[in-house]
Amino acid sequence: MLLPTTYLRRKFRTFFMSDVPPSSTLARLDRSWSIKKTLKRVQHHKWNLYDLQYLLDFTIACFAFFMITQPGVIVKTLIAALFALALLVPITSQFFFPFVPIGTWLVLFYSNQFIPSDWRPSISVRVLPSLETILYGGNLSNVLGAHQNSILDILAWIPYGLIHFSAPFFCSALIFLFAAPGTLPVFARSFGYMNLIGVSTQLCFPTAPPWYENKYGLAPASYDIKGSPGGLARVDQILGLDLYTSSFTASPLVFGAFPSLHSGCSVIEVLFMAYVFPRLTPYLLGYILWIWWSTMYLTHHYFIDLIGGAILSATVFYMVARNFLPAVQMDKASRWAYDHIEMGLRPPNKARLTKEFDAEDEEWAISSSVESGNASPTETPTSEWEIETLADNDEFNRPLVNNTSNKLQLPKYNEKYSEKV
Repeated sequence: MLLPTTYLRRKFRTFFMSDVPPSSTLARLDRSWSIKKTLKRVQHHKWNLYDLQYLLDFTIACFAFFMITQPGVIVKTLIAALFALALLVPITSQFFFPFVPIGTWLVLFYSNQFIPSDWRPSISVRVLPSLETILYGGNLSNVLGAHQNSILDILAWIPYGLIHFSAPFFCSALIFLFAAPGTLPVFARSFGYMNLIGVSTQLCFPTAPPWYENKYGLAPASYDIKGSPGGLARVDQILGLDLYTSSFTASPLVFGAFPSLHSGCSVIEVLFMAYVFPRLTPYLLGYILWIWWSTMYLTHHYFIDLIGGAILSATVFYMVARNFLPAVQMDKASRWAYDHIEMGLRPPNKARLTKEFDAEDEEWAISSSVESGNASPTETPTSEWEIETLADNDEFNRPLVNNTSNKLQLPKYNEKYSEKV
């Protein structure tokens, strides 16, 4: 009788790795524990303008480190040292290095509660309601929240209080399993920088959410005012818990209505999921509408906040998809089936080897690439966005070569032309 782990391992290999090219190394993870290997990669790394992102992350992290008073210096230093160690060890750095923007965003968000009030700009109470009235003719949040009942409360709580916090992990798992190698680091960085830009905007331009208008009117706000769970307080009463009331009351960032990061997170998750699984696009758009309704029904955001978060996410996604995102090959069942990488929305400057070519065009494309001395279908990454390790990954920077015969390994659908090449 097979042990459960053995059975699951066999099922995993059967489902995900049945069509793995024997010579492909694109999907392999680095299992090394040698810090020297990481230091060597950094030493040979060719620095470029994209690396300025890490200087920005380091600057924000240092600011947050000195702002945070709880926990104390010893605990803060220990956490920073452990994170630095995770970045230096290759087996962990391939996961923690793309996490750097996310960690920077979380630390900045947490440190907001320790920033002195006299350092902060004044809170805008009237701007968002005025824009809401000008653009849409009224407060849509109050319109949607006017009719309340337990069923609607639960329907609003599911996306806002449950799915929102679990969706990044779920999306990351799906991207890792089914998307092209290198897609997950792009998603992690995109998700992190989108939230980092959003929180920075909220710190520089603090705005009051709808629940403040319902509770205090348009009276001037101060940083001494505690947060509010809004409609989630009714969910706590239904569930018999004190979960959202206490957490939102102690929120580090009370006046951060614009842009809505609930909207931003959902939109960027949907864009990546639709990119990897285009057939799910209609259902994914339904999720966006669902969470948009819930944020307004629970009086946490104005509609203009949702539009702002959506525009921010769409901008970030378009920028990374244009330059860094590996293309999804629909004939590949999982990441392990990829034997070459192409970029997604980047305009091609030469004929690509695709299954849509007819036989004549396909043969011409292959022979032309061989004659020009560039027969490898891989593309060298242009920045740290495209890799899964701390610095340059050698597996991305060499052509697909068969280790035994030293011949160029072409995609499966071009194998019949290998003799001609």
